[in-house]
Amino acid sequence: MAEPRMRRRAIGGALGAIALTAGAITTGLSLSAASAATWPSPSGTPQAVTKTIPVSGTTDGGMKRYYGSGDLGTGGQDEDQGPLFELADGATLKNVIIGAPAADGVHCKGSCTLQNVWWEDVGEDAATFRGTGETYNVIGGGARKASDKIFQFNGGGTLNISNFAGQDFSTFVRSCGNCSSQYKRTINVSNTEITAPGKVIGGINTNYGDSLTLRKVTIVGDSSKKIVPCQKYIGNNTGKEPTKNGADADGTYCKYSSSDLTYK
Repeated sequence: MAEPRMRRRAIGGALGAIALTAGAITTGLSLSAASAATWPSPSGTPQAVTKTIPVSGTTDGGMKRYYGSGDLGTGGQDEDQGPLFELADGATLKNVIIGAPAADGVHCKGSCTLQNVWWEDVGEDAATFRGTGETYNVIGGGARKASDKIFQFNGGGTLNISNFAGQDFSTFVRSCGNCSSQYKRTINVSNTEITAPGKVIGGINTNYGDSLTLRKVTIVGDSSKKIVPCQKYIGNNTGKEPTKNGADADGTYCKYSSSDLTYK
């Protein structure tokens, strides 16, 4: 169960098209933040998805655009929408563009890798991570127009996000604040470009021992520094709205220094 969604769509602004260089995306090599190119164009004929596509092993989409149709043809914030792709434990999804409507994007049932996956217009969430004690890797890609969250971390373990581009969102990544089963969650964000408008880069629950580490993160279009790098909460397992618990770097829960954040 994810925390309650915001029903208000974020107001879209003038967004610069950004992306990461193809070589770094496909190899997973570390880049300096904000290696900008262009948002990728899809190849081939777009594919409508009327039923969730199961993924085991490795699926390479060849940069085709997939979009929801029928029961998956919504880009709203309704709870319990189905995803376009559902990854089995250990699966990899790469070189995919998810268009609109996006439904609930991608679900990982256990450890997974999302490599060079792009969301053009996030629906409920771009990706949701489930399972316990797992490792989830997001390498390259980007997501934009998320009125609530881009990444929803419901399971336990470690989520690594690198060489990613996030634009126009409320929260970039959130450790579930009120799921019925709660876990300690570790989130690492590196070599990533965040473009305003946005509210929070990472939200974590201090009472469950969560941590968020930020390294080489570039924030674009936020000269007044309104985007909160790390928001701490007191989470619960009752479904109630979690309460805020500070927002400063502390070396324990929120791990970053001023040198880890570059404003442009």
